[in-house]
Amino acid sequence: MSVYYHGLGRSYQADGSCIAHYQPTLNAQGTWNLDDQHMASAAGLITRELEHFAPEPHLRIARISFDILGRIPLNDTAITTRFVRSGRTIELLESVLSVQGRDCIVARAWRLLTQDTSAIFGIEDSKSEFAPSDLPEWDEMHRWPGGFIKTLKLYSVPNRRPGRGMVWVTTDVEMVAGEPTSDLTALMGLVDTANGIVPRLGLGLDDADWMFPNTDLQVHLFRAPIGRNLGIEAVQQFGGDGIGLTSAILHDIHGPFGRSEQILTVRPMSN
Repeated sequence: MSVYYHGLGRSYQADGSCIAHYQPTLNAQGTWNLDDQHMASAAGLITRELEHFAPEPHLRIARISFDILGRIPLNDTAITTRFVRSGRTIELLESVLSVQGRDCIVARAWRLLTQDTSAIFGIEDSKSEFAPSDLPEWDEMHRWPGGFIKTLKLYSVPNRRPGRGMVWVTTDVEMVAGEPTSDLTALMGLVDTANGIVPRLGLGLDDADWMFPNTDLQVHLFRAPIGRNLGIEAVQQFGGDGIGLTSAILHDIHGPFGRSEQILTVRPMSN
């Protein structure tokens, strides 16, 4: 079975926090630097830790905010998870991913009370008229280097263009060896690819003059996602002073379930 990470054990500390250790495989290899982990797989791994930390059946994750502090080396990885705020109806969790003693990602997640609000249910985002099974496989994104991108299966909705469009993405790779991957972890492990599905500068780094890595990933979930297929309906915008934004409506096969935002640092490849 192909996996992104091997688990190396976890321990619980006197302050109630949990430290989990992982070894990344080449499937987690990044795109901007082949010595790094891809942010997408790292985000999925962090999501897994947030899901497993002191779960309560009446609470679910409604938002995850990832701040990327720097490169994420493709080496043994530790994730420390703790409560920032505990409570009966609202909780705030924090996970810090570290490699070789250096913090690389700080993530915070709100867990909120779930209850029956079907009587007032209403959303404004539209369901895609295209399911992944309706579409041919899209190979252009595989021009990006790195092991993570090679693990993806992608299906492009018609009329996708630089700056705007929709792609369905999935993978057969499990997050952690020997352990089941939840739908939330699987899909959160794909969201970061939003920054690469409608690039304004084309696909591939071989002849590119500019780069546009994201320094964060914000995900808001108005319902729990279902399944292993993620539809990313993305818009990418570049300002005139070196800062950009990739925004996306997130879909599963039942329709929209949330949104993501990524702030970008747009700079020449030589920098």
